[in-house]
Amino acid sequence: MAFHTEVPFTLPRGYMCSAGTLHKDGVMRLATAADEILPLKDPRVQQNPAYLTVILLSRVITRLGGLPEVHPGVIEGLYAADLSYLQTLYQTLNGDGAFTAPAVCPRCDHHFDVRFDELGEALEAIP
Repeated sequence: MAFHTEVPFTLPRGYMCSAGTLHKDGVMRLATAADEILPLKDPRVQQNPAYLTVILLSRVITRLGGLPEVHPGVIEGLYAADLSYLQTLYQTLNGDGAFTAPAVCPRCDHHFDVRFDELGEALEAIP
């Protein structure tokens, strides 16, 4: 299995830029130690710790639609659903990588969990 450092995503709502263009498709890269440490020195984060999410996402999102760059102002302009989606994606990519999701067999209606890797590839069914 290949090691991927970037993952494409599609926002649920999309970012509407000042030109009126909706940007939904993007790429997020794995975070480095610097991505998590350096924003702590930012005065905006020191004044409001919740702003850490904005700075962090602006560092790890390498592309969003046709925007020339993804800066904190772009992240500030996201709809709440998109921000939540990106926070979850960040945690999935930069956590231990695995997560589980509930599933149901379409033939027998059996309920079980499926364990996925950080890219969403099924690893195993958990009875």
